[in-house]
Amino acid sequence: MKFRFLLVILTACVMPANILQAQAAPLYVFPVSDCKVTYAHSHHDYPATDILGKKGCTFVAITAGTIDEVNRVDKYNYKTNLGADRGGLFVSLIGDDGVRYYGSHLKSVAVGIEAGVRVEAGTVIGKLGDSGDAKGTAPHIHFGISWPTPLDAQAWWVRRGELYPWKYLDAWKAGKDISPAKTIAALKLKIGEVPAIPKK
Repeated sequence: MKFRFLLVILTACVMPANILQAQAAPLYVFPVSDCKVTYAHSHHDYPATDILGKKGCTFVAITAGTIDEVNRVDKYNYKTNLGADRGGLFVSLIGDDGVRYYGSHLKSVAVGIEAGVRVEAGTVIGKLGDSGDAKGTAPHIHFGISWPTPLDAQAWWVRRGELYPWKYLDAWKAGKDISPAKTIAALKLKIGEVPAIPKK
């Protein structure tokens, strides 16, 4: 018995690290799982990006974590153009890494996805669409990376994105695990948990 236990330990020690790593589930996955998509390495006014694809493509949890906010009703009105309503249907997720991941302009939110629900990387959370101020444009997901803010602050301008995400999207699409957690923590420290609302 002791010999078998020792053999298992020795095997693990000499097994190449890349083989051990390959057996582990990825920590991060690309936000759209089943469709060909495009996204630009640019965005208007603030740090975020739009991931374009066919309406109904699957939006998935980028990493393991807990659902933070869900909006299933499109409240957007072009006459008022309220910032908080521009995203239409959306889901935000607080990853186990402490980072908030946000996807909006959804066609629908998956059944069972509610605030407080635990998800794993790759869990289906919605479908790509054109809700909110994206109505009539090419279907896409507005994707933002930020940090959690108090719900009573209603800081939609933080939720929509504080860090340009394409470095991470490129990596996740290529199957690489890289985390924005350190960069997000530094940004939060620099500008504050709930910075002033922008004029635009």
